[in-house]
Amino acid sequence: MTALTQPGAVWFLTGSQGLYGEDTLAQVADQSKRVAEGLAGAGLPVDVVWKPVLTSKDAIRRIMLEANADDACVGVICWMHTFSPAKMWIAGLDALDKPLCHLHTQADAELPWSTIDMDFMNLNQAAHGDREFAYIETRLGVARSTVVGHVSDPATIAGVDTWARAALGRAAVRAMRLVRFGDNMRDVAVTEGDKVEAEHVFGVNVTYYGVNDLVDAVAAVSDSEAETLAADYEGLYDVVADLRQGGERHDSLVYSAKLEIALRSFLTEVNATAFTTNFEDLGALKQLPGMSVQRLMADGYGFGAEGDWKTAMLVRTANAMGQGRTGGASLMEDYTYNLTPGHERILGAHMLEVSPTLTAQKVSCEIHPLGIGDREDPVRLVFTADPGPAIVVGLADLRDRFRLTANTVQIVEPDEPMPKLPVGRAVWSPDPDFQTSTRCWLTAGAPHHTVMSTATDAEIWKAFATMVETELALITTGTNVDEFSKELRWNAAYHRLARGL
Repeated sequence: MTALTQPGAVWFLTGSQGLYGEDTLAQVADQSKRVAEGLAGAGLPVDVVWKPVLTSKDAIRRIMLEANADDACVGVICWMHTFSPAKMWIAGLDALDKPLCHLHTQADAELPWSTIDMDFMNLNQAAHGDREFAYIETRLGVARSTVVGHVSDPATIAGVDTWARAALGRAAVRAMRLVRFGDNMRDVAVTEGDKVEAEHVFGVNVTYYGVNDLVDAVAAVSDSEAETLAADYEGLYDVVADLRQGGERHDSLVYSAKLEIALRSFLTEVNATAFTTNFEDLGALKQLPGMSVQRLMADGYGFGAEGDWKTAMLVRTANAMGQGRTGGASLMEDYTYNLTPGHERILGAHMLEVSPTLTAQKVSCEIHPLGIGDREDPVRLVFTADPGPAIVVGLADLRDRFRLTANTVQIVEPDEPMPKLPVGRAVWSPDPDFQTSTRCWLTAGAPHHTVMSTATDAEIWKAFATMVETELALITTGTNVDEFSKELRWNAAYHRLARGL
């Protein structure tokens, strides 16, 4: 298994009890298998693994411990087919350390009205069996997602899909090793953060390597390896003539290829899935990594510029949660505005490092000067993000806790071409409107670096925040500045109380 290979199985657990006898339990098992098969065949981003029906406290506790120990298991789905007395579940729920989805469903969508008898009623008791289960979840303070409906209903599948994607994100961040090449940009506040607390809360291991460790890896790449990759670029992108084979600046494209090969080999060797660079700390590198970083993000790695490890963590997490969907995830930065009243827009970009997964169009591979970094002109992929819905998410360390802030947005076409802006970029209109969105973002103290994701949505991020027990301040349609400000104050009190003394 490589570092980017996502473990992807959820266990389907069914609750019952021995009171009903073996014949009834055989029917419970048969019907629960059918429900699990319905989920398994619905195109979820995870495998669904059915487990035998649970009827005792010891069996429940053992299955939860087994789920914890299985790295391929990213979460468990629980359904109380019949009445499963909830005291049996206390030890198991206390032991569970994987995300939980409470699926409130039943074997058949429609009641057989003319034949219903008490045998049918005793067999199909999820309507109150799941209420018993939900009580003990609430009593114990168990974080979970609750999905209601029959598995033949697309809305039910969508709810489980949302939870499963969040569980994949949680698994990705728990397993994440994040490499920082150098430190963060000097004197910047928001890119700082408590890396020890981040490992405690999220599981991410943030570790440091000197940039010259990367320099050594670049030096180990042969010219022939780099030329082979450079030839691939010419087939994949609209490479400008100067960078093509025989062009005056082809050596710069070859060096960019060396950067990519070196980064991939280094990250693979240390089993890392995310990384940062810093234009102020490039050692003996000839270029600030540009296209190499863009291509690594497109393949699922996380990245943060200027040493911003929190954003690198989010980019990797978003890539894991959005896998298999159209779109992608990228480092993004709110750069500048169009402030025409009624037509406000945000133009986002970075120096170089925006992922090409934000567009389905063929992108351009170009070389241009970079006014900072004091190195040779870097190679980069240039494009404009495709119009459509997206979400931008930032993570800030508030000293006593972390806060995720998210804003749903609509990526739009630029009003005019931008031929002199040689970077990957996106133009968007934030929900619910520019004034409300921006005031709320600033009130939350949210960062200027974010992940922009076109493959995840607010529901997935809400489920993820629940799993990692982290505040999420969501700005979306219907958000009101006054109510949002109140919510932040309530959140501050809640999260301080929830941490205990």
